[in-house]
Amino acid sequence: MAAAGFWDRPEEAQKIVESLKTLKKVVDPWHKANRAASDLGELLGLLDEKQSDQIQEMEAELAALGREIEALEFHRLLSDPLDPRAAIVSLNAGAGGTESCDWTAMLVRMYMRWAEARGFKVSTVDLMQGEEAGIKNTTFIVEGPYAYGYLKTEAGVHRLVRISPFDSNKRRHTSFASVDVIAEVEDIPEVEVKESEIRIDTYRAGGAGGQHVNKTSSAVRITHLATGIVAQCQNERSQFQNKTVAMKILKARLYERLRQEKEEELKRKYGEKKEIAWGSQIRSYVLHPYNMVKDHRTQIETSNTQAVLDGDLDAFMIAYLKKGAGK
Repeated sequence: MAAAGFWDRPEEAQKIVESLKTLKKVVDPWHKANRAASDLGELLGLLDEKQSDQIQEMEAELAALGREIEALEFHRLLSDPLDPRAAIVSLNAGAGGTESCDWTAMLVRMYMRWAEARGFKVSTVDLMQGEEAGIKNTTFIVEGPYAYGYLKTEAGVHRLVRISPFDSNKRRHTSFASVDVIAEVEDIPEVEVKESEIRIDTYRAGGAGGQHVNKTSSAVRITHLATGIVAQCQNERSQFQNKTVAMKILKARLYERLRQEKEEELKRKYGEKKEIAWGSQIRSYVLHPYNMVKDHRTQIETSNTQAVLDGDLDAFMIAYLKKGAGK
């Protein structure tokens, strides 16, 4: 950064600055904890058993250091090269009709609240409302430190059990929605998309928007002919902007497919797609006849369902990352 002409190419310079920030968030906490451990070690050698006040103070500092080290251990789990990147999150309603569309909307709110609590930026790329209520499917991008590293733990089928607000007889219903998470990647040499390999369709954007959004065919859908992978965007102001975002998502999905083919380990996480229905869920959210959220991969559970639906997901994420690290 101190080199002459560093800022002559602003885009490249900005990427280096962002990379530096990410690395500092890894290195600086380690140096801080290391200094604290060294200081406590020196103080311990100066104390004797009669100095109870100082011993209690040191115990408190030691406990704080323990918490810092635990946080460092957690970040060590996020060692995949893609973990620091932004996450492209797609949700789709499954079996259950209107119930599942409403459940999908609840999940979207849950992830939005989780991202908001961390100061992450969320940009909706595509959104299709349910016929009666809720969301049929949506894609949004979450930008923030290790957004992908955290959110990749949420990929899978999520099941909801509750008394249906859409059933006049107040019967219990089960709903399903799937969550798919891939890393946002740029400048991927392994993935080259030629114009002859894709089909580009334009259509009018749906839902709420500005004066321009719903009057022109600005929304873009790109289909990769060889694989059938589809990416679409409708929330930008122009067709060119929507095409740019859709192409970025398509490349990210193609790169994820390439990773699946190359790495056997990732098949466990992203390989075989399961039906969005019974027996395939990674987590269950039960609101009746009792309150319980349980992750079937780690057996972590809590009765505080409202906190989870408000975005308190860290316990589930950490447990899954630790389980993966232990294999």
